[in-house]
Amino acid sequence: MHLSKKSEYALRALINLGIAAQMGRSALPGAELAEANRLPLKFVERILQELRDAGLVETYRGKNGGYSLTEKGVNSKMGDIVRLMDGRLAPICCASEHAYQKCSCPDEAHCGLRMIMIDVRNAIANILDRYSLAQVVEVTIRKMRQDGVAMPFALPDRDGFSKPPRPRVDPSEGFLAGLSQIHPPSAANR
Repeated sequence: MHLSKKSEYALRALINLGIAAQMGRSALPGAELAEANRLPLKFVERILQELRDAGLVETYRGKNGGYSLTEKGVNSKMGDIVRLMDGRLAPICCASEHAYQKCSCPDEAHCGLRMIMIDVRNAIANILDRYSLAQVVEVTIRKMRQDGVAMPFALPDRDGFSKPPRPRVDPSEGFLAGLSQIHPPSAANR
C-alpha cells in the first residue's frame, strides 16, 4: 500500500482537528492547519472541502471560524478515511475488496502475487479498520504529554500563556500498545 499525499494530509488535518478540539478549540482556520503541518494551503483547503462533502468536518464562518470535526469524523475508522481519499488499501487492484479491478494475470485464482497481496491488504485493513480517529487522537495526545511536548492549538490562559497539559497515564511503549490501552482486546478476540 502506498499512502498518497492526499490521504496523508487528510489524516494529519483530521488528527490536528481532533487535538484542537481536545484543547478547547471549537474550530481551526485552514491556514492554521496548513501551517501546523507545513503543507500547501490550497491543497489542504481542497482536501478539507472533500472531507466536508463526506460529512467528516464542518465549517464555520466569522472571526472564530474554520473547520471542526463532526461526530461522524470523530468516530470514523482510519481505514475508511484512507479509502475515502485513495479508494483502496490493497497494493494492487486485483487484491482490493472495495475497489477491485481485474488485472492482466491469465489465472487470477492461482496467482501467487495476488494471494500475497491479499494477505498484505488484510494486514493493513486489520490495523486501520480497528482504530477510530478519536482513538488515534487520544494516543497522540498521551504521547505528546509523556514526552513533554508543548500541546499544539492549546488556548492561552488569562495571562496569555498556554495552559500546561493535564497529567495523564502514560501509554506503554509503542503507538499500537497505547491504542490497546484505550480499548484492551478481550480474551475472545486474541
